[in-house]
Formats: sequence, C-alpha cells, structure tokens
Amino acid sequence: MSDIPAKARVVIVGGGVIGCSVAYHLAKKGWKDIVLLERKQLTSGTTWHAAGLIAQLRATKNMTKLAKYSQELYGTLEAETGVATGFKRCGSITVALTDERKEEIYRQAAMARAFGVEVEEISNERVQDLYPHFNLEGVKGAVYLPLDGQGDPANIALALAKGARQNGALIKERIKVTGMAKEGRRITGVDWQADDGSASGHIEADMVVNCAGMWGQAVGKMAGANVPLQACEHFYIVTENIDGLEQLPVLRVPDEYAYYKEDAGKILLGAFEPVAKPWAMDGIPEEFEFDQLQEDFDHFEPILEMAVERVPLLAEAGIHTFFNGPESFTPDDAYHLGLAPELDNFWVAAGFNSIGIQSAGGAGMALAEWMDTGEKPFDLGDVDISRMQPFQGNKQYLYERSTETLGLLFKDHFPYKQKDTARGIRRSPFHHHLLEQGAVMGEFAGWERANWIAGPGQERAYHYSWKRQNWFENAAAEHRAIRENVGMYDMSSFGKIRVEGPDAMAFMNYVGGGDYNVPVGKIVYTQFLNRRGGIEADVTVTRLSETAYVVITPAATRLADQTWMVRHKGDFNVVITDVTSGEAVLAVMGPSSRKLLEKVSPADFSNATNPFGTAQDIEIGMGLARAHRVTYVGELGWEIYASTDMAGHVFETLWDAGQDMGLKLCGMHMMDSARIEKGYRHFGHDITCEDHVVDAGLGFAVKVDKGCDFIGRAAVAERKASGPQSRLLQFRLTDPEPLLYHNEPVLRDGEVVGYLTSGNYGHTLGGAIGLGYVPSAGEKAADVLASTYEIDVMGTRVKAEASLKPMYDPKSERVKV
Repeated sequence: MSDIPAKARVVIVGGGVIGCSVAYHLAKKGWKDIVLLERKQLTSGTTWHAAGLIAQLRATKNMTKLAKYSQELYGTLEAETGVATGFKRCGSITVALTDERKEEIYRQAAMARAFGVEVEEISNERVQDLYPHFNLEGVKGAVYLPLDGQGDPANIALALAKGARQNGALIKERIKVTGMAKEGRRITGVDWQADDGSASGHIEADMVVNCAGMWGQAVGKMAGANVPLQACEHFYIVTENIDGLEQLPVLRVPDEYAYYKEDAGKILLGAFEPVAKPWAMDGIPEEFEFDQLQEDFDHFEPILEMAVERVPLLAEAGIHTFFNGPESFTPDDAYHLGLAPELDNFWVAAGFNSIGIQSAGGAGMALAEWMDTGEKPFDLGDVDISRMQPFQGNKQYLYERSTETLGLLFKDHFPYKQKDTARGIRRSPFHHHLLEQGAVMGEFAGWERANWIAGPGQERAYHYSWKRQNWFENAAAEHRAIRENVGMYDMSSFGKIRVEGPDAMAFMNYVGGGDYNVPVGKIVYTQFLNRRGGIEADVTVTRLSETAYVVITPAATRLADQTWMVRHKGDFNVVITDVTSGEAVLAVMGPSSRKLLEKVSPADFSNATNPFGTAQDIEIGMGLARAHRVTYVGELGWEIYASTDMAGHVFETLWDAGQDMGLKLCGMHMMDSARIEKGYRHFGHDITCEDHVVDAGLGFAVKVDKGCDFIGRAAVAERKASGPQSRLLQFRLTDPEPLLYHNEPVLRDGEVVGYLTSGNYGHTLGGAIGLGYVPSAGEKAADVLASTYEIDVMGTRVKAEASLKPMYDPKSERVKV
C-alpha cells in the first residue's frame, strides 16, 4: 500500500462504472492527484450484472444530451484504451399495447425530434421485419430509434478505468473507505483500510466524490450528507444459446414490464415489475462482491408468462441463467449528481436506477466539468442532489417508496401522475380543512398539496389519461372563480427563508439581482444569478425590518436556494434560517379578494395603503397575520401568512366569510393554468441555470445600476447591451382540443427551432398554452413575431399564435386595480 498517497486533490469512493467515469473525465481535463478507492474489485457491486442497454432519449433535453454523449464516448473508448466495450448500435423498439401508451411513445418521438435524436414511428409490419420473433397481437403502435445501442457493462467500466490510469489517475482495489474527517462545511480527508486488514491510513483531500452505488447512502452518512437511495432486487433471465439467432434491436414492452436484448446468441429478458422488492434493509453484507441474490421465481413468473406469449422463441429455448441482483433506486427515479447541500467539497454521483451504463459517460463528464469550473455546465436540476429533502433519507420512507419506483420506469408516464407510496409525510396546517372540502391531494417534495377540489359525490381520485382527465372541469371552474370572483388555495409548502443581521441588505444586494434597499414592507420579485447570467433561483423577497428579509421560494428548491445563499455568505454578517414550517399561507385571489379581506380584517387594503408589491401586518378574525399583495395567477390578490398556531382560525375565518360571496377553494392545477395564461415563468421548466435572465424576459427584475456589484452583473449588463440571443414566447393553440404538457417541438416557418418548456390549458383564453424559447440573435422582436408558428403534438402540427407579452391582461391592469 506504499503507493497510496497521504494527500490528493480528489478521492473518488467507488469503482463501478460511474466512479471510473468521473476519474476518467477529471484525468482527461488534466487533473493530477486523482485517487479512486474501491472496497473490493472494480465493477463488483452492481455494474457487472447490468443489462448494458444504451438508449439516447431521456425525459428532458439535457438528460438526452448526457445519454447521447455516453453513446459517443463508448463508441471511441476501445480505440483509445484497447479494452473491448462490446458497444454496438443495434437500435431499439418500444411497442404500445394500449392507446394511452401509444400516445405516450408518439409524444416521446416528437420530443426526440426536438432534441435531435433520430426516431421514427413504425408500423407493425416494420416491427416484424426488425424483430421477426415478436408476436404482434394487441400492438397499437411502435417507435424505433435506430442509433440506440448496447454494450458490455463491466468492460465499459474497465475501459474508463484504463483511460483514467493512462492520464495519471491512481485506482486502488480492495481498499475500503472507513471514515471521513470534517471541518465546518468541508471534508478534509478520508480514512482507509485494506480489505485484508493488513494496512490502513488517511488521505488528506481537497474534494471527495461519492460514487459508491448502493453503498452511497452509507458513505454519505460518513460525511454528514443525505444521499437517499435504496437497493432493490432486480431480475432477468438469459436463455440457452439459440442457433442462428441474429443481431436484434433492444425491444421494450413496457405494458408487460419487460425488455429483451440479444446477447451473444442468447436472449436476455429483464423486468421492471410493478411492485419491487427492497433489499438489505439492515445493511449490505460486508463481503458482498459479484454476488447474486436468492432466486424468486414466483415473483418473476407473471412477467415470464407474458414474455413467452410475446416472444414465442423463449418457450423453445431453455433458461441458462435466472439472475437476481441488486440495483439502487432513488425516491423519484432520477439519479443523484452534484455537490451535497450540507458540504462545500463533497460531491455525489450515485443512485442510477438501473440506467447507470447509459448514464455514466455523460454524468461523469458533467460532474467533472462542474468540479473543474465550480459551475454546472448546463441545467442539471433533474438530477441535482440538492432537490432531495432531508426527510427522504429516512429508512422506512425509502423502503416504502422503493417498492414503487423500480416499476415506475415502465409504467405509463401520464401527466400529473402521483406517487402512491410513502405519502402523508409533510402536511400543511390546513390539511384537514382541505380534505373536509373535497381536496384531492398530490405530493410534491413530500408535501401533501391540494391539486384539485372534487365536487359533491365525485370520486376523490385521479383517472389518468393523455386526454382531458377527470378533474379537467373542476380545475376550469376553479380557474373561472379566480378570474371572475374570488378563490382561495394553500401555498404553505412554498419555502420561507429568513435572512437577518447587520449586513442583511448588503448581502441580499450581492446574492440577488434586485434592489433590496427598499422600505420595510416592500416586496421585490427577483432572481439569484450565476456568473453567466443564468437563473439559479426565482424568488420574492420581502423586507420585514431594517435588518431582516424573508425569501419565498418554490417548495422543491427551498434547500437548493438556501444552500446557494449559504455558499455565497462569505464575510457578510447574516444568519440564514429555514422558517417554512413556522408560517402557513393562504392565497386569496380574484376581483373580489379585496372585498373578502375587508370583511375579516380592519386593515386598509386600498392601493393607497397597500399597493401591489407591498406587505403589511394585519388583524384577521381574532388573530394576526401578514398580508403580501402579490400574485402568481394574474389577478388582484393577497398571500396571507399566518403563524401555524393561528392557521386553522385564519382558514375558518376566511372560509366562513366567503360563503355568501361564492368563495371557491382551489388547487395547484388551477394555479398552473392561470399562471401560464399570464406568461409567468415556472422555475425548473421555463427558467433554469442555463437560461439567461434577459433571454427569459426577466431583465426588468435585475437592477444593474443599483450601486453595487452582484453575482452575474457583468453578464446581465453585456446581454442588455447586445440584446437577447433567444426569446421566451407564449403560444396558444388555435385548435382548442389538443393539450400541451412540455417538450412539444416548436416549428417556426415549418422548421423545428425549439420545444415548449411548459404547457397547460388556458381556460380563459380558450386553448392550450405553452412557453418556449425561440433563437433570435440579431433579430428584432417584431421579426420574431412575424413568423408562422406550429406546435408538434404527437406528430401532428397544430397552428399556434405567438406573443412576447402575456396574452391575458398584458398590461397587468387586473393585478393593480
């Protein structure tokens, strides 16, 4: 062990495909003093038994970019390293056995075209040509991606490891990390021990990367970082050799939970069964290495029975291998990548949900770039580990949720689909009041939130579809109440971060693009920016006192936004505290909202005293609250902040007072349809860290002349001078029937130029509404709008009106009345 150094620039924990990829990409960037430690032998955890499917298309543009990069990398690794990766582009077919699945895969095909992935919808006859052993009974449609591939998982990892070594990385097998030293928000080094106990030591490290796979949560705990993932049993069979079996495309039949891969003259049949089996709840056995789990034929038999009917060749071939091995799954089926929120030098790349081979190349590239520059190379919000809430590391929670997440990979991915397991964990103080009034709950970041309100006698459940779902008219009625009278909905899940101290104003002016040198009670809508002018957070900030502000964030990004502030705190004398659970929030919105509030409070809600963008402390009923005059639905309205002990009283006071006014309880689906009519941006969809704030049409919220420097100021000033490189347009389909969700291709004068970042139905505007960026460098706004636009909905081009201004109330007269 004499070659293990006492100090390293980075220590990578774990020698599976992702650890080897991170080492490879850092070494290719010229990093020195890279040490990778593997507890047993490279690939001996879950990499060695992966199926090796390498698909290009993922759910978002950047996840697709990473998958495509993996393909391209694996195609060149053999020439670079001399290690055969078994990579070949055999193509893939996905078939639909229901009309709903057909719409899903056809929408995915349209999305693929927007992302530059070669794809075609194919006939049943073409399926038979490509896969002659396939039984077409019940097939409603199919999609073919000719450039998808497959490879040898272990050899891909070993090729990456060799490439890392060739560029100077040190990779040590049979060395287990046993502990970590920590100072403040930094890991200073790792303790290690040889597998045979013959040696031990400590490596001082500038950075540590957790690539420990299904051990990732345990390694995270060593560092004090939350890495929620759970190992589950994952099954497949491999047939005996089949004489004359030709190279076949990868075949997916998600309606039967099965995938098929030709492998050296055999067929591998794998499954993502609807109810999974979590494994190793008491910890992974210490000696685990290239291990298999106990067979459970009864569990796999329903899949096999369907598979024998679907591919009759299986009935003739004997089973050579029945394999059961563990894979790690996260609570939302997206992997963990990035800088752990609890620390400033502890990185994570783990929890790959059975897509580790196709993800590892791109994920390693993206993480290496992030580590090298200190900034995400592009939006990685889908997988950024800061999206995980602290409670999601709970052992029982992970057990319950993981029974569902494995199967979700092949279940219908309906819009608005809610998780069924591990529910009811985070509840607002209004939870039971909402249920009493018919609320149908969804789950978001662990919060139970009223998504829509069922009518008397109506089933309180989702009936999922790609068409109008069973709550469509409920949301329309809620929408009309907000537009025409008054509605109320719960916003308690939104994050509330208190920033206070002598330097509160100076700190906020540095970390945010707005001007926070404002009177007490003033509300500032603003963004936190990165150095490139990209949007890291979209928030409202209210000045509570001379030395205190409250920052309101989306529910899912509270931790990420607070972490951003903590990491940029520097020498500013401020305290940053999450106070989300301390206050409940009711939004009271609509033309009659002022009238309702005047019935329950003696406060003055007039424009003279309480203009738009200001907050005031009020009496309400027999209690106290704070009223913020803001809106996310484009109407006159207030957000009422009440301490949690008075929340129930405030709800009852407002609800009772509103009964003779037609007050309607509303849900989150209404809020999203109303905001998109008004063209309000949704963080994570319409605006991300790679979207420049000027291109997003939010330059008005950034004050480059506020008298001090702030993060991203130079990039904003430059873009304001040069003009936007692209513009975020609002689109309305002229045909009122089709629905929009997101990622539908945008065609300008017949050519695909982008895709919708978000979509919903505009009940007031009478059609589906979408937002999407259109490249416009050097163009005037009038030229951009002079074009003809269409949206590709499931392969059909639908004419769309386009606008830079909100189509609903473009001058915001209704907001400021």
